[in-house]
Amino acid sequence: MGVRKISVSLDQAVYEVAVEQAEAAGVSLSAWLSRAARHEARIAAGLRAVVEWEADNGALTAEEIAWADGVLGYSGTAQQAS
Repeated sequence: MGVRKISVSLDQAVYEVAVEQAEAAGVSLSAWLSRAARHEARIAAGLRAVVEWEADNGALTAEEIAWADGVLGYSGTAQQAS
C-alpha cells in the first residue's frame, strides 16, 4: 500500500489527545491518524449500508436494534442509523 504525505491542521486539544493515544498504542502519530480515519470510514460505510437496507426493507424495529446491541456487546440506549 502506498503512502501519501499530507499536511493537516488539528485543534490543539485534538492534537494532544491524538499524540497521547498514539504513544499509548506504540505507533507514530501518522499511523494512529491513519487507523482512526480507516475506523471512521468503516463506521460511515456501515451506517450507509443500514440506511440502504432500511430503504429497501423498512426501519429496524426496537427489538432488532436491541438484539444487535446484545450481539455487539452494547448496553444502554440504541441509536438508529437513519
